[in-house]
Amino acid sequence: MAVERKKILLRLDPVVHDALARWAADDLRSTNAQIEYLLRRALADAGRLPSGVGKPRRPGRPPKEENNE
Repeated sequence: MAVERKKILLRLDPVVHDALARWAADDLRSTNAQIEYLLRRALADAGRLPSGVGKPRRPGRPPKEENNE
């Protein structure tokens, strides 16, 4: 069963957003995935990443859920 992901509204300076989007494209990630990657890395570097945090999603589309009925 998939865990529901939290949704937030994030306001960014357009220049910062453009730079982030270019960086994400260079790393073959979406802008959203790039933000999550950077936040996780910052939390880990600061020693604040909770031990129970799930693994980041893999790049690309999520796998289709199989229905075993």
